[in-house]
Amino acid sequence: MSQKSVCVYCGSRNGAIPAYSEAARRFGELLANEDWRLVYGAGDVGLMGEVARAAQSAGGDTFGVIPVHLLRREVGKTDLTSFVVTETMHERKKVMIMNADAVVVLPGGPGSLDELFEALTWRQLGLHDKPILIMNVDGYWDTLKELLQQVIGQGFADASLAGFITWVDSPEAAMSALRSSLT
Repeated sequence: MSQKSVCVYCGSRNGAIPAYSEAARRFGELLANEDWRLVYGAGDVGLMGEVARAAQSAGGDTFGVIPVHLLRREVGKTDLTSFVVTETMHERKKVMIMNADAVVVLPGGPGSLDELFEALTWRQLGLHDKPILIMNVDGYWDTLKELLQQVIGQGFADASLAGFITWVDSPEAAMSALRSSLT
């Protein structure tokens, strides 16, 4: 069986409460303990840096993808197992999802939402069938869940859209869901 890879979308900032960083660190550690590769945005700042450093500290394989224009801004983490520099954000997202078996979204901002919605749209269109998990740390994504229910309820998406997302509250719950869907 080949090594599994999990694409993690998360903030380039740490956010307002310590629970976000704690969840990112714990998830990076759990991925490494499972011998699964972390695929992420190659930044060494915010939650991106937290998850990557934790995975590395636990002996994990890391695959980072960053567009050239963000190398300085997100402090490109060049000591990863694999480090890919793309020309555009779109290429970054494509390389990340194509090199992963699943997607996990931790707290983040507009970039994380962009990545999530592209992965979700591609899933809806049948371009992939990879699991998409949203880690709702301390209720961070509650309003997103409500928004997606509204989109479905108001007829702008089929009810099947809700089935493309697995909602979890912790790194441990995410790993449990991933084990169920990837093994």
